[in-house]
Amino acid sequence: MTVIAWIVEGTWPACVDAVAAHAPENADITLLHVADPGAPGAAHGAFAGLLGRAHPGRDPGTAMEHQATAAGERLLTAAAERLGRPCTRRERSGRAEREVVAAAEGADLLVLARDGDRTRLGPHSLGPAGRFVVDHAPCPVLLVWPEPAPGTATLPPPPPLPHRPQDR
Repeated sequence: MTVIAWIVEGTWPACVDAVAAHAPENADITLLHVADPGAPGAAHGAFAGLLGRAHPGRDPGTAMEHQATAAGERLLTAAAERLGRPCTRRERSGRAEREVVAAAEGADLLVLARDGDRTRLGPHSLGPAGRFVVDHAPCPVLLVWPEPAPGTATLPPPPPLPHRPQDR
């Protein structure tokens, strides 16, 4: 069994705990982190466009890339330590939702945490990236709450019943 766990700052412990609880001992586990190249790219562009190209060693985008890589490595190391069993650590770069879907191709299970409004039950508990992954994943998905789930009293109200002419 191949299991992919999407490791994201702030919610990764819940994903790792879910893998530990639900993946068989002999599962091939991959901890996946996706770095967003947007901020370093913007910094590269700003430096080149506004500050010139005379001093490429001062490009803040390069420093941001190194910091993002180091942060991703630290996150994956902490996740692997928490898991406490053999796993593969994988770093990808790009649009997170698309990279996660691509990485899940051929997997038997994808584990991810809710990334939206976690104060109540309902569709808003998934943000745009999480919704995209859930809707497009090429394998079964285990969706976990990063903290205890809100109570059922937070369910949104049901939609109104459609008006039927025979009810008049």
